[in-house]
Amino acid sequence: MNEKNTCACGTAPRLIFACSGAADVGAVADQAARKLTREGKSRMFCTVGIGGRVGGIMETTKSAEKILAIDGCPLNCVKNCLEQAGFADFAHVQLADLGLEKGKTPVTEENISIVAAKCADVLSK
Repeated sequence: MNEKNTCACGTAPRLIFACSGAADVGAVADQAARKLTREGKSRMFCTVGIGGRVGGIMETTKSAEKILAIDGCPLNCVKNCLEQAGFADFAHVQLADLGLEKGKTPVTEENISIVAAKCADVLSK
């Protein structure tokens, strides 16, 4: 297998790392990533595994075709985590840029769908 292949099917993964923080926007980011995974648009992966520098998670991430970071709030924990682990080539969606504010964004199917649609658009580019 070449370095972009991670399975017998011959395709590199498209990975999503999402905020899953305690705030409402963290829950929305998490649920949007799960929705995209269910729809087969990408695969949600473990942000904490990147922070903990878990070998298998790091290697799979290095082999990814595309990486998307979804941050719930302007603290950008997911973006910072990926950067501190040495990843620079990834797309980033920040929920505040979509008008969703920490402490003011209910975890509804509508808000999850707004984020998932934006992320699907980013992944398609």
